[in-house]
Amino acid sequence: MLLATIAAVAGALIGALVARRRKGALADILQYAAVYAVMFALAGLFAAIIITRVAG
Repeated sequence: MLLATIAAVAGALIGALVARRRKGALADILQYAAVYAVMFALAGLFAAIIITRVAG
């Protein structure tokens, strides 16, 4: 579960940076951060499940 949390935080930071680079308004930055956080959290969750299944 920690992997998904770390991935969500990293995704939010990356999303905010992408939106800033595209010169987005505050709403754009927040939306990009939220969407990237969800996508990265899901990827981290699946990775955690796969790691748990393989290791255990």
